[in-house]
Parts: sequence; structure tokens; C-alpha cells
Amino acid sequence: MKKVRTPIEVRYQETDQMGVVYHANYLVWFEIGRTKYIEELGLSYAGIEEKGVVSPVLDAQLSFKQPIRYGEEAFVETWLEQYDGIRTQYGYQILNSSGETAVSGTTKHAVVKKDSFRPISLRRSFPEWHQAYMSQIEGD
Repeated sequence: MKKVRTPIEVRYQETDQMGVVYHANYLVWFEIGRTKYIEELGLSYAGIEEKGVVSPVLDAQLSFKQPIRYGEEAFVETWLEQYDGIRTQYGYQILNSSGETAVSGTTKHAVVKKDSFRPISLRRSFPEWHQAYMSQIEGD
């Protein structure tokens, strides 16, 4: 299974009065990691959006282990956990500069038509995505 590690710049505006990254910002970091993961598979999320398809979040789970503070280095590791042709679940770990897990979590997405939000099959509509995801799930 491919994991993609993306550096994150901890910006001052992402922290609270304690200098700790505000919890909602980790979802933004998940998205940064997910976008980079998709690009590393040779795919383009912008490319499917141009064809009227989007992938909304159906569920997000986060578990906080320790804080990340302003001025620290942070990284998000992203991988594909589950895929069934319509729904995709990504896994994430936010790591500090020592490689310790600060936050872990998942997001689950569907692939839908932008205008109607009707689910579509990646297998039929975007076979290159389907094959890339199947390769990750099957460990090729």
C-alpha cells in the first residue's frame, strides 16, 4: 500500500490562543494530503471536476493524540484504506517532526455528478481511477 507523506507548514493563523493548531484545521491538512496522494497516483481531481464529477465527504473521523504547535514541522501521511467502486476511504496520520502521531483519522467519500449528486461508478466513468485504486487495495 502506497503512503504519501506531505510536509505541512504550521501557520500562525491555524493556531488558537494556546499556540496549538485548532482542531478543524486538521481536516484541511487531510485534504492537502489527499490531493497530493491522488496526484502521486498520476490522477487529477481537477480533471474529473471538469467533467462534472465531485467527491464530497460523507464521513470524517479524527483522533487527537498530542498537539501540534506553531513553529513545529508537521507532515500528513495519506493512503487508501477502502474502495468499492463508488465509495473511497482515505487514512491519515499527522506526524510531528519526531515522527510521532499527533492526529490520526479517515475520510469517506462518494463520487457523484456535480449537478444532481447522484452516485456514479468510477469503474465505468473513470477506469484509470478505478484501476489505480484497485492496484492500491490489492497491493500491486
